[in-house]
Amino acid sequence: MAAIELRERDGLAYREAIPEGGETAPPALLVHGFPQSSRMWVEVMEALAGGGRRCVAPDLYGLGDSAEQAPATFERNLEALTGLHRDLELGRVALVVHDWGGFVGLAWACDHPAEVEALVISDTGFFSDGRWHGMADAVRGEQGEELVAALDRDGFAALLGSQGAAFEEADIDAYWAPFAAGRGRRATVDFYRSMDFSKLARWDGRLAELGVPTLLLWGEGDEFAPLAGARRFQREIPGARLAVVEGAGHFVFDQEPRRCAREVAAFLAPG
Repeated sequence: MAAIELRERDGLAYREAIPEGGETAPPALLVHGFPQSSRMWVEVMEALAGGGRRCVAPDLYGLGDSAEQAPATFERNLEALTGLHRDLELGRVALVVHDWGGFVGLAWACDHPAEVEALVISDTGFFSDGRWHGMADAVRGEQGEELVAALDRDGFAALLGSQGAAFEEADIDAYWAPFAAGRGRRATVDFYRSMDFSKLARWDGRLAELGVPTLLLWGEGDEFAPLAGARRFQREIPGARLAVVEGAGHFVFDQEPRRCAREVAAFLAPG
């Protein structure tokens, strides 16, 4: 089994797994969502590396082990992802995204169509007429800083478990660490306030133009990014395949890691 190592480049932390084929193996680029980190991809990375793919999974600014980047906006995370892909000379990648990672990763994909081999899209949105869920709207409002400042570990754990996911205590601790340190709280407000759905208009229709194999992997009971969104992606992207994870909510990769790892590895099996 390929070892997964935590690395850092210009303040951006990332996990990397290099299979026996070395750095020339076909790469996968995985971008996590809120409030997690690249830790959510560990089982997926193990499965992909076991199948011969090099895996790179960054921590968005202010989350995981990445440094604070003030403000940690959508645009700055997009710049960071672009720079990481360039600096690591990844070339054409299979892109796997969830939640916030969908906004950042899919924008990058639309801007770099020649660098995209395949897509796995999970529990996110990417349409300019989209709307934020209630929690995000609250954070985007005038009291956002106060709401996030009041969050304690118990409340954080309740958020993670709000849609039926049973997180391990070690995972909760790891995801909570940047919030306890303060940078995760600031990144939360920065990203949500910077991410207006209207900004996505420049990429409307561009996913369909990529023309790459696409898997939509979705939690059946997701309340933040409901299944209707997955069906819209399916209508918009020719040939996209939808796999619904029964009984799972928004945090599908933490709730059903083995099922998700199998689905992604099978879909992205080289050759």
